[in-house]
Amino acid sequence: MYKTKVVCLGEALIDRIRNKSNEEFTDFLGGAPANVACALRKLKIDSVFIGCLGRDQFGKKFIEQFNELEVNIDFLQLDNNLPTRIVKVDRDNSGDRYFSGFDASPQTVFADEVIKKSLIEEDLSSFEKLFVETKYFVAGTNVLSSSLSAESIHLLLRLAKNFDLKVIIDLNWREVFWNYSTFSSHIIGKERVKLIQNFLNYAHILKLAKEEALLFFDNENPYQISETLLNRPDVIITNGADPISWFINGMQGKTNVDNSSNIIDTTGAGDAFLAGFISKLVSSGYPSDELDIQDYVRFASVCGLLTCLGEGAIEQQPDYAKVNEFLGSQIL
Repeated sequence: MYKTKVVCLGEALIDRIRNKSNEEFTDFLGGAPANVACALRKLKIDSVFIGCLGRDQFGKKFIEQFNELEVNIDFLQLDNNLPTRIVKVDRDNSGDRYFSGFDASPQTVFADEVIKKSLIEEDLSSFEKLFVETKYFVAGTNVLSSSLSAESIHLLLRLAKNFDLKVIIDLNWREVFWNYSTFSSHIIGKERVKLIQNFLNYAHILKLAKEEALLFFDNENPYQISETLLNRPDVIITNGADPISWFINGMQGKTNVDNSSNIIDTTGAGDAFLAGFISKLVSSGYPSDELDIQDYVRFASVCGLLTCLGEGAIEQQPDYAKVNEFLGSQIL
């Protein structure tokens, strides 16, 4: 069977982004795994989102967005008592964003922290049927900041191995998730790093930013990072507007990144990049030579760039036509 589906597991949340006036915030749907699932659909790839939302107004908005894009949410969990998480996002003058904490809530736990293992186990046969048709399993590390959600993802990753799914991990380090979590605020820095490093051993493809490479591996060489991990994964290291370093299918190199003076908001750029790269893997197969790799990575980088030309992570994600139009307008 030719597998085409991509499963994305983790958080769906609200990015409350500060406006240009620096006086007010605007709410946008976000969360890295949810962003990737939506970006994949815009690129005509079948995606499935697994996570937990609050049964609140934001949860309803997410469901509407997923349905509009035809993201499969058959395995979405809804919690009657816990809210959908709201993350405050500030921006500097260049549009780069940084997380400044969570919106005040009477709750100390958010819905994305309680992806329930019991509900997965009750419907395990449905997950097995899904995995028969799935090629890639995508996850980040924020889910590890909750012991409840962490046990769920470990269960699904063990199941994924039985069906020969390729695991893609975006390290996506967000310390604020750990600092504010009832489940993990007591875990100190070195323990957090160790938990994440162990989790990365599931990866067949690892995407991370340069600062994350230095923090978790004290190294920015993708080949050398790959050598430290169990599956010897392909490794892609992004660094803003600087060239992307990669070790893919036994080859190592760099790809220059297109830039623009019109960048408004970088929220979700890395997620759009990852979706663009995955879309090429699904539609064109694994790259077999350096020319293919350069093509895949540049396509992905344009997906990320175009997402930065407006506000919000999902709203600005491009489709194939927009990416190809941009690529066609460049002098190569």
